[in-house]
Amino acid sequence: FADSSLRVKDVIKEFHPGGRLGQHSFGERVDAVGFCLFLKTYLEVDEFPEDFCQRLFRYFQHFEQNGSTKSGVFLRDVSCYFSVLEEGQPREKLEFTFKLYDKDGNGLLDSSEVDRIITQMMRAADYLGWDVTEIRPVLKDMMTAIDVDDSGTVTLEEWLKGGMNNVPLLVLLGLKVTEQMTERDGQHIWRMKHFNKPTYCSVCQSMLLGLGKQGLCCTCCKYTVHSQCANKNPEPCARTFVKSKKEVAAHDWIRADCNSTKCQVCHKKIKTLVGRRCVWCQEMRHDECLFSGLSTCECGPLRDHILPPWAIYAVSKLHNPSDPNLFCIFLQIVPIPDTHPLLVFVNPKSGGKQGERVLRKFQHLLNPRQVYNLSNGGPAPGLHFFRNLHKYRILVCGGDGTVGWILDAIDKEDLQVRPPVAVLPLGTGNDLARCLRWGGGYEGTDLREILKEIEAGELVSMDRWSIRVIPDDPQEAGDPVPYEIINNYFSIGVDASIAHRFHSMREKHPQRFNSKDFWYQNKIFLFYFAFSSVAYTENNLLFCFYQCCGRSVDLSSMSLEGIAVLNIPSMHGGSNLWGESKKPDSVPEMEPSEVITDPELLKTISQDMSDKRLEVVGLEGAIEMGQIYTRLKSAGHRLAQTSQITIRTIKALPMQIDGEPWMQPPCTVSVINPQPRPRHIRLNPM
Repeated sequence: FADSSLRVKDVIKEFHPGGRLGQHSFGERVDAVGFCLFLKTYLEVDEFPEDFCQRLFRYFQHFEQNGSTKSGVFLRDVSCYFSVLEEGQPREKLEFTFKLYDKDGNGLLDSSEVDRIITQMMRAADYLGWDVTEIRPVLKDMMTAIDVDDSGTVTLEEWLKGGMNNVPLLVLLGLKVTEQMTERDGQHIWRMKHFNKPTYCSVCQSMLLGLGKQGLCCTCCKYTVHSQCANKNPEPCARTFVKSKKEVAAHDWIRADCNSTKCQVCHKKIKTLVGRRCVWCQEMRHDECLFSGLSTCECGPLRDHILPPWAIYAVSKLHNPSDPNLFCIFLQIVPIPDTHPLLVFVNPKSGGKQGERVLRKFQHLLNPRQVYNLSNGGPAPGLHFFRNLHKYRILVCGGDGTVGWILDAIDKEDLQVRPPVAVLPLGTGNDLARCLRWGGGYEGTDLREILKEIEAGELVSMDRWSIRVIPDDPQEAGDPVPYEIINNYFSIGVDASIAHRFHSMREKHPQRFNSKDFWYQNKIFLFYFAFSSVAYTENNLLFCFYQCCGRSVDLSSMSLEGIAVLNIPSMHGGSNLWGESKKPDSVPEMEPSEVITDPELLKTISQDMSDKRLEVVGLEGAIEMGQIYTRLKSAGHRLAQTSQITIRTIKALPMQIDGEPWMQPPCTVSVINPQPRPRHIRLNPM
C-alpha cells in the first residue's frame, strides 16, 4: 500500500456525484463492484483477486455499527481504513478524518458521527492486533476528553488539539508517534506490542492483560503502559540531547521491570515495579539506590558506538510559523574522546519486515538521533549531522543497492573525513556483504554482537569504477543506464539476460520471492531462468575489446554468450565466476602488470577488491550459468585482468550493473577507476 502514488482522499473524489465512478455509490454507501474499483484505482492495478475483494467487502459489512449487512458499505469507513496504511503528518490525518466523518459539513462532530469514528477505531485496533474486548469504553473516554467545553459536539480545533496529544488515537490512525513529530525531546516512540511474560504498566502499576497486543511500549526506552494510560502523564522518554554542552554525563533512569535482577549498588534482587534502568549503560538499581554509587554514566559495553545526549547540544530554537506548538531545534555534536559513534542507516524496505525490526532495535540500543530511516529523507540529514566529527563509523542496514546509495551520498557530501562503512545485509543477494564476511543476510543475531564485531573489524579499501555507456545512435530508444559507478560487477549477454528475466518476474510477483527460505527459492528461480533462456548464438553476442589498457583482445575464436567484469569475488548471491586460484610454490611473487591475458598466468591470480584491477570472465551460455548459480560448476572462463576496459557492441544486448539489468542498443562501454576508494569494515576471520 505504501508504494501507491495515489492518496485515499484523491480516489474518493471519483465516487462523488459526477465523478468517474459515481454510479457505484448510493448515498453514503458503495456497492461491491464499486468497492473492487476503489481497490484497483487506489492500488493502481488492473486485476485484483476477486475472492479476496469479496472477503474484504464482507469484512466492512460485518463491522456495521448495528450489525446490518445491507448491500454496500460506508465509503468513509473504507477510506479511513486505508488511510491508516498511508504515511502522513499527524495534523493532516486528523483533519482528513474529521472532514470524512463530518457528513453534514457543519464543522462539528455530533454524537452519532463520533460513534462512527469509534467504530472505525475499533476496526483499526482489530487490524493492528489490539485486544479489543474492553477498548470501546476507553475510546469513548478519549472522545469525551477531546470535547473540552462539554458541548456534546467536537469542533475541528478541539479535534486537532486533543488528537495531537492523544497517543492511542494517533497510533490507531496509523501514525508513528515519534519525537521527530514535534522536534521536542523526551517524547516516547510508541508501538503496540505483545508481551509473552507477565508485564506491568509503569503508570497504573497493574498487569497488562489480553491475548493480543496488550499495551504500548516505547521503542527507545522500553517504557510500557496500557493504551489508556498513555495520556495519564507518563514519565518522559530518555533525553536525546542537552541544552548546553557543559552538562555532565548523567544516567537517564527509566522505570523498568527489573524483577529478579540484582541491583548494581546493593547487589540485592529487585522486586517488581521498584527498579529503574539507565537507558545508556543498562545499569539497574532499586529506587532507593539511584543516587548511590557512581553518578556519571559510562554508557556501558556499547560506549564506543553510542552518541550520548551530553554529546549533542541545542544551538538555537526557532518557532515553526505553521504551528505555534511546534519548534525546530538546531543540534551540534561535541566529540567524546576515545569513541567512534556509529551513524546507522536502515532501509526499512529491505528484507521484508527485517528492516523495520532492525530500525527499532537500533533506536533502543543507541541514541535515536544517530539512527536514520532512509525512507525519511535519505542519507543526507545523517551525513550532515555527523559532518564535523573526525572519528565515527557508518553502518548500512540493507542490500547492495542501499550500500551503493550511501557511498554515492558520501561522495556528494563535503565531509572532513570519509568514515569506514560496515554492512548489515538484509534481503537477498548481498554480494558485497559476503565479500566483507558479514554473510549473505541477517539471521536475527543479537545486534549487540554485531556492534562488537564492527568495533573489532579490520579496515579494507574497495575500488570503485566509473562506467560510461555511449550509444552509437543517440536517437535509438533504450532503457536508462541504472548507475554511473560499478561497485560489484558489470556484465553483458546471457548472464544479464537471466538477471533481467528474474528482475522482471520479481517486480511482477514479489510474493513469490519472499518466503523464509528466500535464498534457496531465488536460486531455484535463477536456475529455472538459466535453463529456460533462449540461448544466444556466437553471432548474437558480437563485441570485442577495442582497448584493454591499450591492448586489443580478439574473442572471435571463442564461443561465448556473455562477458562479466568483476570487482569483487561474488555475484548473484554468492556465485564466484572467477573461481579459486592455485599459485605454485615455485613461482616467485611478481608485481602484476596493467593487463594480463596469458591463460596460464591468469590461473595463478586471485581477486582483490582493492588492487585497482578488474577481472574479466567469459560465459559460454545459459546452461553454464545455471550450473554456476547452483554450484554445479565453479567458475567461468578467465579472459583478462586489467585496470581499464573499453567494449563495443554492434546490436542490442542485455546488460547489468550490480544486479540492476537493462536492455542496451549498440554502444561503447568504457570502465575506468577514478572514484574515491571507501574504507569498509570487514569481519575478522574466525
